[in-house]
Amino acid sequence: MDVEYFREYCLSKKGVEECFPFDESTLVFKVMNKMFALCGLERHPPAINLKCDPERSEILRDQFPESIMPGYHMDKKHWNTVYIESELDDKLIKELIDHSYDLIIKSLPKKVQIEWQNIP
Repeated sequence: MDVEYFREYCLSKKGVEECFPFDESTLVFKVMNKMFALCGLERHPPAINLKCDPERSEILRDQFPESIMPGYHMDKKHWNTVYIESELDDKLIKELIDHSYDLIIKSLPKKVQIEWQNIP
């Protein structure tokens, strides 16, 4: 998966916006104003940070030690850095993006979840 495909996939999800809140080279994706994915555009090899259930994070890091690591500059318990041009196939990377997105949706207050549900 390349960065452009990652970007297109994130933007295809309901209620997602992209922004650069930190600097001009860190692309952030938010759903309902909560961050679920980010990517350093100048980072080589390309990597993305995704939120992940802590238990699943440990399993993934053990299974793919060269491709999934504790989140770079993030809460290492809840975020992973995922190298997208690696041994990981696109299906798994999309599943990890979906997991991050879903974790954020589930963490939103009920009122905001209802707003999200009403987005066409």
